[in-house]
Formats: sequence, structure tokens, C-alpha cells
Amino acid sequence: MIGSSQALNLRKVMIMKRLHLQLIMLVAALIFASSCVVQKNPISGNKRAYAYSWQQEVQIGQEVDQEIVSQYGLYDDEQLKEYVVNLGEELLEVSHMRREGTDEQFKNTEFTFRVLDSPVVNAFALPGGYVYVTRGLMAHLNNEAQLAVVVGHEIGHVAGRHASQRALTQTIGQVAVIGGSILGQELLGLPGESLMNLSSQAAQLLFMSYSRDHERESDRLGVEYSAMKNYVAAEGSEFFTSLRRISEKEGQNIPNMLSTHPNPGEREETIPRLANEWRERGYEQNVYGTERYMEMLNGMIFGDNPRSGYVTEGRFVHPDLEFFYPVPEQWRTLNQPSQVVLVKGEGEAVMIMRIDSENTSPNESVSQFVNQEGFTLRERGDTQSSGRWTAHQAEGTIQQENNLLGVHVYAVEFQNRIYRFINYSPESSFEEHIEDFRFVTTEFDQLTDESILNIEPVRLQIVEADQRKSFRQYLPGQLPMDMEPEDIAIINQVSLDTTIEPGTILKIPVQ
Repeated sequence: MIGSSQALNLRKVMIMKRLHLQLIMLVAALIFASSCVVQKNPISGNKRAYAYSWQQEVQIGQEVDQEIVSQYGLYDDEQLKEYVVNLGEELLEVSHMRREGTDEQFKNTEFTFRVLDSPVVNAFALPGGYVYVTRGLMAHLNNEAQLAVVVGHEIGHVAGRHASQRALTQTIGQVAVIGGSILGQELLGLPGESLMNLSSQAAQLLFMSYSRDHERESDRLGVEYSAMKNYVAAEGSEFFTSLRRISEKEGQNIPNMLSTHPNPGEREETIPRLANEWRERGYEQNVYGTERYMEMLNGMIFGDNPRSGYVTEGRFVHPDLEFFYPVPEQWRTLNQPSQVVLVKGEGEAVMIMRIDSENTSPNESVSQFVNQEGFTLRERGDTQSSGRWTAHQAEGTIQQENNLLGVHVYAVEFQNRIYRFINYSPESSFEEHIEDFRFVTTEFDQLTDESILNIEPVRLQIVEADQRKSFRQYLPGQLPMDMEPEDIAIINQVSLDTTIEPGTILKIPVQ
């Protein structure tokens, strides 16, 4: 993983990096059910112990890939998709997965390269050959050479079998801790983080974090693979400079004990040194691919896509689906492709809204939930949202480990879809939150504000500088969507006062 946890809002990145339920359960089952497996490492060629076999690693990747896609969505641009796939395959050709003498099981493993529709600056890989970059990360790169180092880094995690090495070090006790977050999702279909913060943090650290040695090895491999394809591998350091700048701007400095990544400053210095070592070995590095890369970025959505929903003036509005509902004070919103989550404080109460595609009426939708084993019903009945949309609600309790949760379930029919809310808190504090739960659900209504219905996302416009002047002077008088000038300077890898020479290619957000 590239280390975006030092880059953006910590909560947002952590959610992006959380393994989905299937992966956690599968890994836990493998650790419990099997002893260690002794197999070759594709990089060293030596045998060593792993938590699971290569076939199992491939299975993990296959199982979780579609969950990742469902959770975060793919960026809808076939040309960009093909571009990233072609680059990934190019780097794969020179990787340890395809070299002479590599075992056939590694050589024959197909890799999948995807661009996720997320503004978060992140890249990561799943075991068995699944590599992901976000559009947010791509917006922060300035050329193909930088992307090559990033993608090569993720191929390195797969080739090094780092996830399997990492899992081997975990104890049965640590896996048991994760059970808390598993149970939350299994019973309620809710984020385990909201039920047990400690358990979700453990899950993230155990299964989505590599050791510093793993990260350093992947940095080395990212440089190696890109240099072998003649990319200017030293360019990779510019990306880590951007990560450091974002971290400094946001004040998101993670304590060392919680960060398994070398800090960006270290990597800024290390990557050019590694690149020079490969130059001394005779690998000419002269490919930047700037124009080709910028062509791919032209028109790309930048930042959050308002068409998929956002919060404004105390409401969550969704222009594409034409609905809104209020967001009470002290609640923060986490908007994902598959659900919208409202969290109060540090997780003392949670509201989750999803489209229910399995049921055809609000009554059926609520019944499906309250009829599950472990749910104790207090009351239920028909109702309406905003006095005109057919709805059904129920309240009750459900046992979660040693905690009794109070649950408010609400489903409403709107424009031939069923929207279901599952709202909950510890039963002991349920009465403190029930007014907020009811306020949100009963005020669900149709969005009619034309200025919101017609809103368009911010997109990157690629321009060529025509004068010698400061970067600040190239920015429009008013930036869209509350963006700050420093944000735009960072994605261009310049400072606001940097003198831009004619012919320089710039990324300017427009709406």
C-alpha cells in the first residue's frame, strides 16, 4: 500500500482501506483451519512459511474483488481503464511474476488492474494479483513515470506475498478480536467500526497494513520495474512529496506506532537513490509520458462527485436519485456507493441508508430485518415520510456480543425504489438518539431544488501555460466546491508562488 493514511482525512482513508467482511472472514478461517504453508517466494526464489498457499491467495483476491468494486465503484472511463491496464501489464512483464525461472503457478496468474471511483488518494493490492488505484491518486500524479512507480509498488506487494507473510504473524487471539466487527456486519449489515472501534482498528492494522520492511521492498520493486521499462523512476519521489504536503496541510500526522509505512520524507530521498542505482546498471530512464498522462486526466472528475450525493445546508441531497433528508447537528456523513452512513460523535449512534433491491414494499423490507434471529420487536407499524411517501417502521433490540443494541428500522418507497434505514445505538442510550433517528427518516422527501438537481462535478481541465507567471496567477478567481488554492498547487506538484514557464502543462479544476 502506498501510504495514503498520511495523506487525507484519516477517517475517510481508513474507511477506504477497510477490508470487507468476506476477506476478514476468509483470512480468519484460513488462519484457524490450516497450519503454515511452506512455498517459494517469487522474488527471492527461496522457500519460506506463509499463512496460506498461492492458490488460497488467488481465492482471496477473487472473493474480495467484487466486494471492493461494489463498495467503492469503478471510474466510468473505458479509455482510462484500458490505459491503466496496459501500463500494469507492461510492468508485469518485467516483474518477478514473469521472469525466467519463476514457478508456473506465478507466471500463469492473471492480474487485474482497476481504477476506483474515489477521491481518496490511495493505491492498494489484494493477494493473488488485484491492483487498485483511485482517481484521487491519479489526479495527484503528473506523469506516467510516477504512475508506473506506484503500480509497480503494488505489483511488488503481490509478488512478495506480503499479505500472506503478514497474516502468518497474527495470533489466534488477534483474530478473535476481529470477531467483534465481523458479528456487527453479519447480523446488521452495518460497519463493524461503528460498533467496536478497537476491533475495526485491529482489523485494519492486521489485514491492510504491511510492515515497514514490506513497504520498503515494494518501493524498491516499484523503482526496479519502472526503470526496466525506461521510465524516469526518480519521479516517484514527487508523489511522496505531495503526500507529505497533504499531510502537513491537513495536520494528519499518524503516530509511528500506528503507521507501518516509512514516512514520505524518507521515501522522497530513497526513491531517487534507488533509481540512480538502476541507471548505473545500464537502464536508461528517459520516459516521462507527461503528455500522454495528462491527456488521460483531461475531464476526469476531481474531488467528491456531487451527483452521487453530498451534504449542504443541513441536508444530505442526492441529485441523481432526486431525494434528500436532514442531517442533524453533531452527525458526520460518510457517503459510499453502496450506502450512506451518519455517525454521531465517536460512534455512539449510527444511521445507515441503503437501497433495498430484494423487497418490493416498505413492510417487506422492515420484516426481513426484524424477523432475523436475535431481534426482539418492541413495536412496528405503517407511516409516511414527509406526509406523502409510503413507509413502515419498527423498533426493537438485538444482542451484539456483550452489548444490547437499540435499533430503529425504517423503509420508505420513493420513485419505485425501497430505501431502508437501519439506525442503532447501545440500548442504554437509545432514547437519547431516537428523536434524531425519527427526524431523519420521517423527513425523507423529494428533491426539487433545480440548482442542486443540475449540479455538475468538478473536472480537471488540462491547459498549457502561455506566459511566464506564478502558478497562483493561473488559478480562477473563484475555485469550485470550497477548494483551496493550496489544494490545486499540490495536485500540480508546485507551490503557489512557483514561476510557471510557457509550455508547462497544468491541471485546473473547473465546474
